[in-house]
Amino acid sequence: MKASLRGADIRVGDELPPFELPLTSTRIVAGAIASRDFMPAHHDPVFAKGQGAPDIFMNILTTNGYVSRFVTDWAGPEAMVRKIAIRLGAPAIPGQALRFSGEVAAVTPDADDCRVEVRVRLANDLGDHATGSVHLTVPR
Repeated sequence: MKASLRGADIRVGDELPPFELPLTSTRIVAGAIASRDFMPAHHDPVFAKGQGAPDIFMNILTTNGYVSRFVTDWAGPEAMVRKIAIRLGAPAIPGQALRFSGEVAAVTPDADDCRVEVRVRLANDLGDHATGSVHLTVPR
């Protein structure tokens, strides 16, 4: 298992290792089912296209889950996500891999731990799917 990063090892401007998530219809539908989101746009291509989307698309709860995974895979098992604040843009659809990137925006030592803010971007060939920030704590 990967060791957790310590606050003393993190600097503003550090880049997270990029991550690419291949998107399939199965992955999108599974995320919607797991989060109990039965909106037809997340599993029915005819419905989604009828609403003007290019295909079924990932729901926000699944996007948040993958954002959390991206940041905690970098920070390690002792990291605690405190806040995710993202804005959605282009849809995440089958056949369009999501490319994750991130950069440390702030590091603030505290009495017991260290608060870290990471700016994140998820993009595909249609544009930015999600942009925003993740606030987490790591051991000092």
